[in-house]
Amino acid sequence: MNIFWTILLLALSAGTGGDVSPAHTDASNSKVPGIMQSAYHTFLANAAEGRLDAPLSPTMLAVQPQTAAPVVKGIYVTAYSAGGSRMDQLIDLLDSTELNSMVIDLKDDHGYITYKTDNTKLQELGQPQPFIRDMGALMERLDKHEIYPIARVVVFKDSVLAKKHPELSFVHSDGSVWANGKGEAFVNPYSKEVWDYNVEIAKEAAKLGFKEVQFDYVRFPEGFEKRADTLKYHKDERSRVDAVTSFVKYAKEELQPLGVKVSVDIFGYAASVPAAEGIGQDFVKISENVDIICPMIYPSHYTTGWFNAKDPDMAPYQTIRGATIDTQKKLEPLGDNQPVIRPWIQDFTASWLGKGHYTKYGKHEVEEQIRALKELNVDEYLLWNASNRYTSGVTYK
Repeated sequence: MNIFWTILLLALSAGTGGDVSPAHTDASNSKVPGIMQSAYHTFLANAAEGRLDAPLSPTMLAVQPQTAAPVVKGIYVTAYSAGGSRMDQLIDLLDSTELNSMVIDLKDDHGYITYKTDNTKLQELGQPQPFIRDMGALMERLDKHEIYPIARVVVFKDSVLAKKHPELSFVHSDGSVWANGKGEAFVNPYSKEVWDYNVEIAKEAAKLGFKEVQFDYVRFPEGFEKRADTLKYHKDERSRVDAVTSFVKYAKEELQPLGVKVSVDIFGYAASVPAAEGIGQDFVKISENVDIICPMIYPSHYTTGWFNAKDPDMAPYQTIRGATIDTQKKLEPLGDNQPVIRPWIQDFTASWLGKGHYTKYGKHEVEEQIRALKELNVDEYLLWNASNRYTSGVTYK
């Protein structure tokens, strides 16, 4: 083995009690000097590529090692906003408040890759669209304004891939691709090819400069248990929960050498039930394999009676508090291995709930959700508004 790596291993062993396994050592959070942190991540990247005998030097790596992440308080940003004029307003919002992060679509809800890519695999399976016209300029701008960049990758809801490759999706007996009531198609969580495609996008996100990859729609379609035996698709002996969990574990292992954080969005109610087996989401099993878990605890998504609220949307503090307590209890068995809890909270008005069952969300409602989180020592959160129009005047402390 190259003498550099031998010295590195000895140095890291001395500082970590002799265990330099990636599962037990986080150089970015230890007292290892910065140059050793860089060398550590270089070692991991080379190990993943089998290059211990003829390693690449740190300067030859395509991805810079992850530095310590901030306490994230962020907003969702569509590719249209990121590549358009609205970005000016959103950056002004972050510059003038305690908000410090953007979750930006790199693969959106339709399955479009949102920027131009030269990656042949992504071109073949996906459908790149230049919604973000100049990714390099965008990343430079985020860096200039000290905005922590998170790449959102929608995984198994993917109409583009399903239409291109029905064999990777769920099909009816006549061979047509199944779609839900909104016309959205999904691809198969049992498919390793689907896994690799999404992980390839995530790896490219890391090379572009994103510090975290957030996987969304890491599940089967809602209500899948009602049609699981009638649709045609490849499956094996694993349960749906195990198929989804296996993807998350695989993605984390593949991305770890690149030094990026991995987060997963998950239904908020998954923390309040034993397991959402129909869609394949087990809160604890997914949480075991991520750095950050992002439960979507929008008050509007809970029905009458949840957390003793007649209309949860009209009780933002009560609903967020109840959902967060359930989340914390759910993760207690993981002890020191718990991921960071970073919930999605609501900055939109759910008028579709009907008169008397919703309230207009503004400064008070957003701050009530943040107050509930703060009282439970949850410091990180993300704001969702599909149109990226966020409430002004909110105190985000």
